[in-house]
Formats: sequence, structure tokens, C-alpha cells
Amino acid sequence: MYSRSHFVKGLELAVLLICYKLYGSAAPDSTAYVLLSGSIWFLVCSWLFSPFLFNPSGFEWQKIVEDWDDWTKWMNSGGGIGVPATKSWESWWLEEQEHLQYTGLLGRIVEVILALRFFVYQYGIVYHLNIARSDKSIMVYGLSWLVIVAFVIILKIVSMGRKKFSADFQLMFRLLKLCLFIGSIVALVLMFTLLSLTVQDILRSLLAFLPTGWALVQISLACRPLVKAIGMWGSVKALSRGYEYLMGLLIFGPVAILAWFPFVSEFQTRLLFNQAFSRGLQIQRILAGGKKHK
Repeated sequence: MYSRSHFVKGLELAVLLICYKLYGSAAPDSTAYVLLSGSIWFLVCSWLFSPFLFNPSGFEWQKIVEDWDDWTKWMNSGGGIGVPATKSWESWWLEEQEHLQYTGLLGRIVEVILALRFFVYQYGIVYHLNIARSDKSIMVYGLSWLVIVAFVIILKIVSMGRKKFSADFQLMFRLLKLCLFIGSIVALVLMFTLLSLTVQDILRSLLAFLPTGWALVQISLACRPLVKAIGMWGSVKALSRGYEYLMGLLIFGPVAILAWFPFVSEFQTRLLFNQAFSRGLQIQRILAGGKKHK
């Protein structure tokens, strides 16, 4: 329910705020940054964690463990005909983009144009890395896409391997994924070594390429018939699932850490079941009911 309306927007704002901290010139020190961005960070935290904060069992450790088990089962369950969205991430994902099937050409073009903002964001960060070395040539931006293209090719290989080997050759499929994983790590280490990138540059590169991958997903969803025609729909689905896993970890992580401390759950219980707070909720329900009746 909250994924596209709150979680995705909250994480997008969080990435922009981090980028503003790294490159913004209007906030030269931490005090100025907090004063300028504090209200937006409050909005981000509200969007990401309000469903847990206003849930009476939102910070109970056992409930968090059960929620995590249910969520991982939901993520790993395959979709299909007759499988509801509450039972499978794949079914939910297809329902979320169902409106695009009835969108005309103009609507698809608008979706693509809106997704281009992530490419502008990537462009700005790439030219702040040491790899650019003050070089403003468009080739620097073009070279940054080699990493993205290589990642898409790996996703395509994994998707093809899952269709070919996963049913009858489980060991072969796992060996294929292991080889691709090791090869990718070795290639990244060599690239970072040759380009003399620092740890800070690597983290900033992640800030650039993570939104770019999300833009590719959004554009692929808008151009679904074309993507299916070229045989890349499985890769798009795998990439989308990866982003959902990452989003789940970023949201569950802080909640699980707070659930380790018993006083957090006790404070939440006292807050939610406080008489003044409960009385306010009842009054709001009465007023809402009165207005609805009118």
C-alpha cells in the first residue's frame, strides 16, 4: 500500500538530501545543512516509518521477525494466473503497472520524460568524481554507462540461465551465478584500481548508478511491448526485484535495530494508548463520522 506513494518517494528524497550534503554550496557546514534540510528529513522519516510508529506492535522483536519471514516469502513467491497480489510480489508488481497497459502513446512518453531526471542526476555526479579529472567531455559520461550495460548483460545471462537450468540443473545454475558474481567483483576491483578511485568515490558512484537503474526500470515499464520484443523483460523483472529487496532492507533495518531495545516498544505503547492521545483519536472519528453523515 505504501510502497509507491510513500516508500519510493521517501527514499528518493533521502538520496537527494545526501547528494545535497555532498555537493551543495548553500550549506557549507553541518549546522546550516540541518537548518535547511531538517524539515525535509522529518518528512522522509515520516513517510518511511510512520506505518511502524503508529502500529501498536511495530517495534516488538518477535513481530518484526514474523513480518520479515512473511515479507521474504512474499518476495520469493512466483506469480501467475489466480495468484493474488497479497501472496506474491510478482503479482503485486504486475498490478502496480497495470495502468500502463491502458495508457496511450502520449502517456508513455510523459513517463519516459519524467524518468530522465535520474539521468541528469547521474550526469552531475559522474563529473564530480576523480574519474573525470576536470574533463568535461561527453565521453566521460559515456564510459560511465559501460558499468550499467555490463550489469544489464549479467542480468540477462542469469535470466536465461534460470529458464534453462533452474528446473533440472540446480547445481549448474548456482555455479553460473557464482562465476558471474566472482567475475563481477574482480572486474570492479580492477576498474577501481586502474582509475585510482577512493572509497568516497565508490560510494558516490553508487549514489549515481542506483537511481539510474531505477530510471531504466521505469522506462522499461513504460515501453513494455518493446522490451518484451527484444527479450529483456526477465532482466527488468529481476532488476525490479533487486530494488525491492534493497528498499526492504533499508526500511526493516532501522526498525529491527530499534526493536532490540525494549524501552522503544514500551514508549510507543504509552504514547499510542495515552488517554489524551486516544481521546483525540475518538474525537476525530466522531467529527469525521459527522461530516460523512452530513
